[in-house]
Amino acid sequence: MEVKLQVLVMLAMALSLFSAASAEPGLAVYHDPKYYPAACAGFNMENSGVMIAGVREELWNGGRACGRMLRVRCTKPANLFPNPCKGGVITVKVVDFCRQPCNGVINLSRDAFARIANLDAGKVWVDYS
Repeated sequence: MEVKLQVLVMLAMALSLFSAASAEPGLAVYHDPKYYPAACAGFNMENSGVMIAGVREELWNGGRACGRMLRVRCTKPANLFPNPCKGGVITVKVVDFCRQPCNGVINLSRDAFARIANLDAGKVWVDYS
């Protein structure tokens, strides 16, 4: 029984390393409502809500990012604002393209950003997958 428990613990540790390694770092910012209309056709407040994001060209992939779900976690400050991260992970739906000048790889809705970071920070480093 003890050997099975050790194997299970080691497997869980290995899986957690894999998921952490598959996350990408990037800068996240937020924007205030009005979120719609968005670049992704067919997405609106009724079917997408406010846990949404726009993404920059490297994630946009010619529009194929529309509807993609991203898991986002605040990791550290991106400016002098102290301790902006609140902890936890959010899931957002990509519904928009963040055109230049886009100050982050991910442009979260105000509601989404507020769940993982202090709004006064304005921008934070995140891991996303």
